[in-house]
Amino acid sequence: MEARAILKDVPTSPRKMRLVADMIRGQKVSKALALLKFQPRASSPVLHKVLLSAVANWQQLNEDAKLEDSDLVVKTIFIDGGRMLKRLRPAPQGRAHRIRKRSNHITIVIDDASTAIVSEDKQAVNTES
Repeated sequence: MEARAILKDVPTSPRKMRLVADMIRGQKVSKALALLKFQPRASSPVLHKVLLSAVANWQQLNEDAKLEDSDLVVKTIFIDGGRMLKRLRPAPQGRAHRIRKRSNHITIVIDDASTAIVSEDKQAVNTES
């Protein structure tokens, strides 16, 4: 059974966050946590916390299953643009330049490796017909 975690309005630009998210997409959760822990980018601690939250949500849904026995995989992760704060900065000769402070929304979905592979095969069959 899949579990998800969502974090909204993170004050980092989506482009910078997607660079780190692309590294952990499709990885096992244990490997993804290790990658995020030692990644020098500023967005990796945020993604680390959201991934831990997704694991906790999975444990809540599957109380009878053990985390050590399960083979969890980062099924999907996507970063959407959030609200944008627009500010003005003084420029020469009485003009003003616009500053856009971007934010983003993070969504992480994790699932068992066996379940994730079966669901991808079903989607492939549905698109062929």
